[in-house]
Amino acid sequence: MSRLNNFWRVVLVIFTIIGIILSINMLFYLNIFGIALIENTFLYFLLACFMSIAYLIFPAKKKDAERLPWYDILLFVITAGIAGYFGINGERIVLEGWDWIAPLLPTVLSIVFWLLVLEALRRTGGTAIALVCLAFSLYPLIASGVPISILQGQSYDFLETARNHIMSANSVLGIAFSSVGNLLLGFLVFGIVITRTGGGEFFFNIAQSLFGRTRGGTAKVAVVGSAFFGMLSGSAVSNAVTIGSMTIPAMKKTGYKPHYAAAVEAVASTGGTITPPIMGSAAFIMASFLGMPYYQIALAAVMPAVLYYVGLYIQIDGYAAKNNLKGMPESEIPSFWKTIKSGWYYLFALVLLIVFLGVLNSESQAPYYASAVLVLIAILKKENRWGKKEIFEMFESIGKTLAEIVCIIAGVGFIVGALSATGVSFSFSRELVAAAGDNMLLILIGGALTCFILGMGMTVSAVYVFLAVIMAPALIAVGVDPVAAHLFVVYWATVSYITPPVALAAFATASIAEANPMRTGFQAVQLGMVKFIVPFYMVYKPEILLGRGEPTETVIAIISVLIGVFVLATALEGYLLGVGVLNPVARTILFASGISMFFPSIWIQLVAVLSVVLIYVFMKIQLPKEGDTKVKVS
Repeated sequence: MSRLNNFWRVVLVIFTIIGIILSINMLFYLNIFGIALIENTFLYFLLACFMSIAYLIFPAKKKDAERLPWYDILLFVITAGIAGYFGINGERIVLEGWDWIAPLLPTVLSIVFWLLVLEALRRTGGTAIALVCLAFSLYPLIASGVPISILQGQSYDFLETARNHIMSANSVLGIAFSSVGNLLLGFLVFGIVITRTGGGEFFFNIAQSLFGRTRGGTAKVAVVGSAFFGMLSGSAVSNAVTIGSMTIPAMKKTGYKPHYAAAVEAVASTGGTITPPIMGSAAFIMASFLGMPYYQIALAAVMPAVLYYVGLYIQIDGYAAKNNLKGMPESEIPSFWKTIKSGWYYLFALVLLIVFLGVLNSESQAPYYASAVLVLIAILKKENRWGKKEIFEMFESIGKTLAEIVCIIAGVGFIVGALSATGVSFSFSRELVAAAGDNMLLILIGGALTCFILGMGMTVSAVYVFLAVIMAPALIAVGVDPVAAHLFVVYWATVSYITPPVALAAFATASIAEANPMRTGFQAVQLGMVKFIVPFYMVYKPEILLGRGEPTETVIAIISVLIGVFVLATALEGYLLGVGVLNPVARTILFASGISMFFPSIWIQLVAVLSVVLIYVFMKIQLPKEGDTKVKVS
């Protein structure tokens, strides 16, 4: 925030505090000063608070990174003014139908605000996603004339399109942004509060105390620590950079090759966006799309996230065994109980959050209660006691994060608005099912490829929102469990973070490790292979999603897929626990057996298990006698 002087930093904090108060007032039904806002007024005021400050925080071009030019101040004022105008007139917009027929002033302001949203999106999300959303926002102008029948829809003139985008409940203020105001905002605040108060360091120390002594301990600490940190931040790239600056040098120091260390951190950080109880923003939008409590989404996502990290952990352990990598020095490992004693309140805050989510069913209020507890403890505790400076900096950090996510989600709303207004979202999924001949596998493969391609230039939230409108309904239409269909989209949307040619998380960690980016990316693909397979298993065997099947079926499904992940990870790394290094033939058989465990057929799974047992017995018999060091045994 070097571009802001003290005055503008104060403005940023004031707008942030106002936005949070508006959220608390709305979600706790406080009616502060007798103010009871209707939905669209509340959302417009959030835009006035957070989209406006994006113009103060994020420069239009690199040369403005160290200064705040006059035109950014002007855009800040205009954005706050127009959003405030729409908020004040929220009731008239609804009652008089301004989204279709409106007076001249709000119509003109809709056009200006359309451009402001796109520019704020460009600054926060990047040029690629801004261009995609611009193209979709203009789509209603030409929908009826598109030569491809599957993409044809109802067309509108320019003014109708502008009014619908800005003043309807389908586009900028649609289901995605509504989920931000009613659910996500509080969780983002909690993630920042727990991180700023030292929660990230606490969980990292926990990981060190539990796994630091094991072979290859630094990489295992990176996996567990990054899972905790990513769970709190919800951002793969920022997690990779923040935690990677600590874990990657430590891994290299204990014998890991630079590209491998970078890949471990990239894969571990990416997993944080799919790890409950706090996942990425897409999960909260998913709850709104499906019309179900967020805790049910988080519960369903538990086992897939566990499988992801189990697969990564097993490969790391095998690599450490093959290369005889030791654990961390005892002097560098913190005491588990001392760590718990010094930071027990972080665990208490997480437990409090989970209780409010799953037991009291107060999911929108839960993160604010947990955040209040952490801030209060930070102010009262003797060690590193918080003062005005720390609180001010916390609100600065909250303002920056909320400004970024608000602008991205508001801009992504153009996609939903355009597809909904033209009717393409409904016809596309219907035609997709017809073209695939009700073949679920074809639709899944097409969806996976689409997620991967879009993920190269768009955020996970943007990819998810787009495919939740056109792809998920098609999957549901052919019998896929609704939660499994939406999680499938989320998982494949995050794959691009670790997959060349883009691989943002892998390239970020490669720069820290001073490793070859492409080599790091391909190593990350191997380590994160489970993420490519589990989504398909979720679709064909939704019992793996907790709360989505009978208990017995769920247990059986979890056991079979855990075996599959273990065998697959063993084959990928080429090391079998209790046996040692595997030859190419054994790796090939184990790889096929691991993949087979993901098939729903019990007979295929039994054959796969038998193959694994035979390989184990055969390799065990072939082990050299004691004293022969040709094969290393765990």
